Amino acid sequence: MRGKYGNSSGKLVTKRDRIAIPAETSSVRFAVVSDTHSVPHASTAERLRELAPHAILHGGDIGDLHVLDDLMAIAPVYAVRGNIDTHARDLPDVLLLDIDAPGAASFRILLTHIAVYGPKLRAEIAKLAKAEKARMVVCGHSHVPFIGVDQGLTVFNPGSIGPRRFSLPIVLGRIDISAAGIRLAHIEAATGQQWLPPA
Repeated sequence: MRGKYGNSSGKLVTKRDRIAIPAETSSVRFAVVSDTHSVPHASTAERLRELAPHAILHGGDIGDLHVLDDLMAIAPVYAVRGNIDTHARDLPDVLLLDIDAPGAASFRILLTHIAVYGPKLRAEIAKLAKAEKARMVVCGHSHVPFIGVDQGLTVFNPGSIGPRRFSLPIVLGRIDISAAGIRLAHIEAATGQQWLPPA
């Protein structure tokens, strides 16, 4: 592996993992961060502890890998390599996560850094997600918080919790899973309040 799209085959490096949630748990929460670029917002740890997630997903452009060590002090971390993470040779470009949640149907998340072009899934990502029977694609890269559906797949970009780009918000994401279904939200890094796009 030599960075994103840099392996000798030219294909995405894909890894599979499983998140087993304890049987006594009635709902599951994941925190989702992306594009930390070595400098996550100063309130990141505080926000994550408030959410008390079962695990943290990182959508790439991590920067210095100490960022992952800091996140792992809060909850287990599942991360993919972003386009700046050429040094992160042990991280995959795509991570397929099978979530086994009590009281909820098992489902698969496809986590990758670059997945959308505007609000639409890139063709190769949509094809891979469908082939792998994923129900949700979680991504980063654009720094734009986004929740949508494309080609029958839920698409979730948590936005960036790293240095501000242009006038985009500094936010993280939340995925809540229960027997009632899946709820997605964005959280402002500075305040801990839910972030909603301007009307």
